[in-house]
Amino acid sequence: MRNALPLVVSALVFQLVLMVPGSLIRPTPELPVLLLLLVLGGGIARLPVAAGLLLLAGQKIADLIMVSSLGRPFNIAADLSLADAGLRLVGGTFGPFAVFGAILATFIATLGISGALWWATGPWTQPAIGRRARIILVMAIGLALWPAMTPRPETAHYVVERAGIAAGTLAAQRDFRAAGDPMAGRQGLLGAIDRDVLVIFVESYGRTSFTTPFYAETHLATLRRAESELAQAGLAMRSGFLTSPTQGGQSWLAHASFASGLWIADQSHYQAVLTSGRQGLFHYARREGFRTAAVMPAITRPWPEAAHMGFDHILTAPDLGYRGLPFNWVTMPDQFTLAAADRLLRQEDGLPLFAQIALISSHAPWVPVPHLIDWDEVGDGSVFSDMAVAGESLQEVWRDRDNIRRHYRMAIDYALKAVTGYALRHADEVPLIIVLGDHQTTQRLAPDGGRDVPMHVIGPVALVRRSAGWGFTPGLIPADDSPAIPMDRMRDLILQGFSTPETPG
Repeated sequence: MRNALPLVVSALVFQLVLMVPGSLIRPTPELPVLLLLLVLGGGIARLPVAAGLLLLAGQKIADLIMVSSLGRPFNIAADLSLADAGLRLVGGTFGPFAVFGAILATFIATLGISGALWWATGPWTQPAIGRRARIILVMAIGLALWPAMTPRPETAHYVVERAGIAAGTLAAQRDFRAAGDPMAGRQGLLGAIDRDVLVIFVESYGRTSFTTPFYAETHLATLRRAESELAQAGLAMRSGFLTSPTQGGQSWLAHASFASGLWIADQSHYQAVLTSGRQGLFHYARREGFRTAAVMPAITRPWPEAAHMGFDHILTAPDLGYRGLPFNWVTMPDQFTLAAADRLLRQEDGLPLFAQIALISSHAPWVPVPHLIDWDEVGDGSVFSDMAVAGESLQEVWRDRDNIRRHYRMAIDYALKAVTGYALRHADEVPLIIVLGDHQTTQRLAPDGGRDVPMHVIGPVALVRRSAGWGFTPGLIPADDSPAIPMDRMRDLILQGFSTPETPG
């Protein structure tokens, strides 16, 4: 019995490493297989088993850290570079001693886990009791744990899944590098632009606003009214359709496709493009003398991936200074986001601005829906607090599909009024404004739109005219038969369309 005790304790150590988040401490079928491998392999199996378990433990710990901080698992092929960004974040927040402490804690934890695993493999590979007795003990452990085991080999599934993510990322990185960059070395890109440029993504704004009568009767009226007011103010407009790589969610895939000039349709490609060294629209804008920025009100946690995107300034939700109540998931209304971008970025003298702004009032669950106020009354956003608790509750709206559709329609209408009202407010010295949807809403709410999203170019006549070569039609309402341009083509079309001299798209 005394000789069997280290074997049982070491089996518990293995179980701690093998358990899968969500299954708690339920044993997995891999445990008796692992023990049998150590018994039969002896000292030859000890080192590879200990090393493999150490890597598995490291992956799971990294997963826990990433999920708690960034909301997604750790991808070893793409996320190792984030360690430096994480340490810089710790240093900037808590000082250099905190960085030293984090490194020391990581070293001690690695040493401790390595020592525990090396000890745990010993009793099963060293003959304190005979091989036959150890095999019988493995069988006894397996039979005793069988009723409580997970129904499938969860650890093996976990390893295959994580390996597949890493392999997909590495393959995508190779493809991206092999594709080359047709804009590399070009001169005069964006040289025709003599003012700020704002790329404004409107959440869940799709072709359904034009093709589904229930939405079109509201949205087309708003666009026609805005088109008339902007034209009277001397602004030009052209519009067309793009095809987004996603529908119903994952806005970042659309943002990445638009900026990188590559089709980014899943998370592995997204992470691959960030670490591939690909120069996106904002990298080129910075190279051509613009200040670059991202205004991202939906981001409330650290965003280290932004370091790869070409932004000089990054304003997430805490940076925008909103003091009002949130609108359920939506941290702040679009009108405040646009006013904050003005206050924090556009009032600076010197280099012109090239910024991405994500508007999120039209993000699900579309309740409550804000309304526009006088721009001079926006202030710190506290004026919006009454709107954030007004109207029907989330539970009331989501009990009825027709009510969901009504609120979606109102939310898109509000976003369109906010962005066109912003352009009208700056008509005397208007930036070049590129407004586009990130993706269509869900198929359930927008069965007629596919993955197409609208895009509008608003600004001075001389600049807007350059988008005619993309097939964009005058005004804010694209032609019904307007073909959709794949979103990944827009990086090169913008770089060439606004170059000096203009290069054919």
